[in-house]
Amino acid sequence: MNTCSDEKVIVSLQTIAEKHHGILRPEDVVDAARDKKSPLHSKFEWDDSAAAHQYRLCQARHLINVSVKYIELDKEQVPVRVFVSLTPDRQNPGGGYRPISAVMSDAQLRQQLLDDARDEMVLFEKKYRRLKELKAVFAAMRKTCARYSAQRPIRQVV
Repeated sequence: MNTCSDEKVIVSLQTIAEKHHGILRPEDVVDAARDKKSPLHSKFEWDDSAAAHQYRLCQARHLINVSVKYIELDKEQVPVRVFVSLTPDRQNPGGGYRPISAVMSDAQLRQQLLDDARDEMVLFEKKYRRLKELKAVFAAMRKTCARYSAQRPIRQVV
């Protein structure tokens, strides 16, 4: 997970939110970042050609992520993602996605998908742990994760 702990950036974002009644909108952030003296300025690509290419990559990722097929499961049509991104693929330049059918039919890739799911459950709990209403969900996730912990250690997730 990419994070930003630059205090000047965080203060700038908080200031923008305060100016807009506690709401931080991306458009307001970009507007504030246009000022070359802003600590936000260097966080953006200002070359329009390069920025356009990066935006198209974001659009491609979105298209890949929303591509679903409907399969019949228990007499009900259920949407299933066609492509998934595994952690090792994301560590390569440009990332990558694999057909879910190939991942599910390969023992190693399927195990990687399970490891990724487990890591995402850990992150989910860290993100929402203050919500007591999800206590039962967290317990079920921890129970599921514990079944796999003996087989495979949990990777350090920040």
